Amino acid sequence: MVSLQLEGRTVVVTGAGQGQGAAEARLLAESGARVIATDLSAVIPAGLGAGSSASAGALVYRQLDVSDEAGWSGLASWIRSQGWQVDGLVNNAGITQRSRLLDASVADLKKVYEVNVAGSVLGIQALSPLMRSGSSIVNVGSVAGLTAHYPVAYTASKWALRGLSQVAAMELGPRGIRVNTVHPGFIETPMTAGAKPEFRQSTLAETPLGRTGSVEEVAGVVLFLLSPLSSFVTGAEMPVDGGQASHGGAKSISDALH
Repeated sequence: MVSLQLEGRTVVVTGAGQGQGAAEARLLAESGARVIATDLSAVIPAGLGAGSSASAGALVYRQLDVSDEAGWSGLASWIRSQGWQVDGLVNNAGITQRSRLLDASVADLKKVYEVNVAGSVLGIQALSPLMRSGSSIVNVGSVAGLTAHYPVAYTASKWALRGLSQVAAMELGPRGIRVNTVHPGFIETPMTAGAKPEFRQSTLAETPLGRTGSVEEVAGVVLFLLSPLSSFVTGAEMPVDGGQASHGGAKSISDALH
């Protein structure tokens, strides 16, 4: 019977130290996967628990800077040394940069691109050779990649990630490897905790469900895309945004006409 259980599968999650990444890593481990959780910290972050194990259905922590090609190569070599294959990759690591169009520098664009786009490219290049047919890659985008969101460096990077995901789905499909993208909206995470009250209020006003999302709600969609239940889904883009990107700005017009 097809299920959401991932027993016997090995999944790598980047940016797993907190927020969405930590929630994804925990849920995948609870679903039976061996999760290799990665982040910048040299020690396992508190949000992932105190211990790690190499057994199935457990969580193993490895330090990784996703923008470092040598770091990815080292991770792939370590996985091979354990005798494991990779069944899933969640390119969750990301950073934001809130400069507006006329204030953003080339350095701002490069800094965000290196993590949000190049980091995902390097992950796919390093780990797809360890994947067999039936494996799944999930790239974590953003509602910013579906709209004209104002922080230009961040938004441009998430639009670029959409293109990367589509190319990867096309090129890896013949090998039986699926590639999909999830686009979170306003999710309660450490990254969004510092948002201005005006930003929060305006975003909620544009969200049909009228609330922020939780990291667990994003993790649930990631689990689905890694599971056999989505075995014929590739090249898809799944907003997890309470409907924020669905109306193209019509919600404020509709609200005004009430």
